[in-house]
Amino acid sequence: MLPSNRVTLITLGVADLDRAARFYAEWGWVPHPGSPDGLHLFQMHGAALALFSRAELAADQNRAAGDLGTGAMTLAQNCEDVAQVDAVFRAALDAGATELKRPEKVFWGGYSGYFADPDGHVWEIAHNPGWPLAPNGTLTLP
Repeated sequence: MLPSNRVTLITLGVADLDRAARFYAEWGWVPHPGSPDGLHLFQMHGAALALFSRAELAADQNRAAGDLGTGAMTLAQNCEDVAQVDAVFRAALDAGATELKRPEKVFWGGYSGYFADPDGHVWEIAHNPGWPLAPNGTLTLP
């Protein structure tokens, strides 16, 4: 059977590759030293984040650049507690993110907020007390 229930690479199309790479590095992500020209890679737990020119991503997908858009999907980072949510959220704003919704208690019993990176990619930073994280920060649904 083919593995179909995993994500190993998330690629974000960006308007300015160097600006996007600076944002993620200033937010605390560690750039991968083996990134090829035209691509910035960041190692995650069991996966990688890639930053790629929006125009080149569109061409690679055989689509018009205007068809790509942003914001219709949310990337999320779950945190151990409310204090960590606030710290991660503040670090993103300090690195240049735009606040969409300040972290607050939410209807599902947790605590979360939203921001957009410099290219409009939306991130949710959350603490869900019903979803405990492993010591390395990974999530396994209960």
